[in-house]
Amino acid sequence: MHLIQVDSVQRWMEDLKLMTDCECMCILQSKPISIEKDEQNELILSSQYSTCDNLQLLLKRAWIISTELTRIAQKLEKNRWQRVHSMTVRVNCHVRSLMNEYNTFTRSSSEEMHQLEKLLIDKCSEFTAFTERCLQTEDEEILKSMKSCVNDTLTTVAQYFGQLIELVLTQEAQSLLRQMELSGSLYVTESAISSLFSLAQEGAHLCRIIAKEGGVVALFKICRQDCFRCLYPQTLRTLASICCVEEGMHQLEKVDGILCLADILTDTSHSEATHAEAAAVIAQITSPHLTFTQHLSSFLENMEEIVTALVKLCQEASSGEVFLLASAALANITFFDTMACEILLQLNAVKMLLAACSDKRIVDTPYSRDQVVTILANMSVLDQCASEIIQGNGIQLLMEMLFEKSCSGNPAEVAACERVQQKSAVTLARLSRDPEVADAAVKLSCIPRLIKLCRSPTERNNSDSVLVACLAALRRLAVMSPDGLEDSDFQQLVKPRLVDSFLLCTNMEESFV
Repeated sequence: MHLIQVDSVQRWMEDLKLMTDCECMCILQSKPISIEKDEQNELILSSQYSTCDNLQLLLKRAWIISTELTRIAQKLEKNRWQRVHSMTVRVNCHVRSLMNEYNTFTRSSSEEMHQLEKLLIDKCSEFTAFTERCLQTEDEEILKSMKSCVNDTLTTVAQYFGQLIELVLTQEAQSLLRQMELSGSLYVTESAISSLFSLAQEGAHLCRIIAKEGGVVALFKICRQDCFRCLYPQTLRTLASICCVEEGMHQLEKVDGILCLADILTDTSHSEATHAEAAAVIAQITSPHLTFTQHLSSFLENMEEIVTALVKLCQEASSGEVFLLASAALANITFFDTMACEILLQLNAVKMLLAACSDKRIVDTPYSRDQVVTILANMSVLDQCASEIIQGNGIQLLMEMLFEKSCSGNPAEVAACERVQQKSAVTLARLSRDPEVADAAVKLSCIPRLIKLCRSPTERNNSDSVLVACLAALRRLAVMSPDGLEDSDFQQLVKPRLVDSFLLCTNMEESFV
């Protein structure tokens, strides 16, 4: 509760400037205090720090306006005309403030922008006048007939406002990209990349705008110039953010981005930080959660050298963060194409991954273990993988992963622990087709642990995916070693259909364990 109160107060403090500006605008009717234009600009600009800060302020103002428009629609639905009118006045002032702030720090706007501003201002004024007339009318029938007109006006205001914000963000992206294109200054280029990265953090819509305006092309151009080597990590980090959208991926393919990333990864003269950020871009563009990776045909052409470089980066990682980025890229690539698993096997990657897991300085979080066990699970479909895992004491590691628990209770960490448990069970199930693996798993008491995970919901954090994986692993081990189960476990967890055992375990109370 204390944290909630602090957050609320902090939020109010952040919004205070915007809200007081709004109230001032109401009183002054949007008229400046001084008739001297230069003095006015000097006063306003004194509170501005950088393009990035200005954009953040605009985005925050835009968020407030969007929220207010949504609330107006809700109040209108309930016929609360007094609230509708007061909120309309407030939106009118916020819109004017947003335009003043933007025009102040840009000092130059396109003709299209001026036209859109005028349309929005006129429509906001019309909206305010409309709601004021509704406020003065008490006749229910007249109000009912006017309501549809108010709704239409509200929709038009929202439409114009959306177009204005889209144009503002597009122009800012264009401005930043022009700076990167035309400036030979390291400082200016770094500042532009930093602002572009901040924009990309605002969500997928901003990433689409940046990609459409040629952001990916401009960033890869920097990555091909030796004079900007010190900016490679920052540039690659920005690329990873933008390439979460389909437009970014298409642009990457058009400029042979995969080849550029492969060159960076295989160039030993680059810093570890540069290699790590290049791995992050690879991890992003090969993510199994994306549905638009099919067109990355050039990736297959460069796969072997990319995988080799990533294995080397994992092996030589100086920190847990570097290992996480490199292993995440490898894990995603094993989903992307099965040929990657064969390359990993040839590179003795299993031995390297198992050794890394014993170094708590490198594999220090459930997120890293999640990547390792993902690679092992995908490699376990290959028959040769079993002997590699046994030689590296991998069955012991998989057993330990079945006990993965979150220390912090953080939702993201809890989810990572569930994935580790699930994938370790999947890996055991796949590998246990080999009698030698099954025998090793039985000797390490994997069967009792799998039974515990099936029967105790808290042990698996009530995860259904962990339950299914454990049931599958248990059934595979039971075939190889039927003596390892008690009759009740066999009758409930192995003998029935998988779906029946699943339903039994999901309905099981803790008191029965």
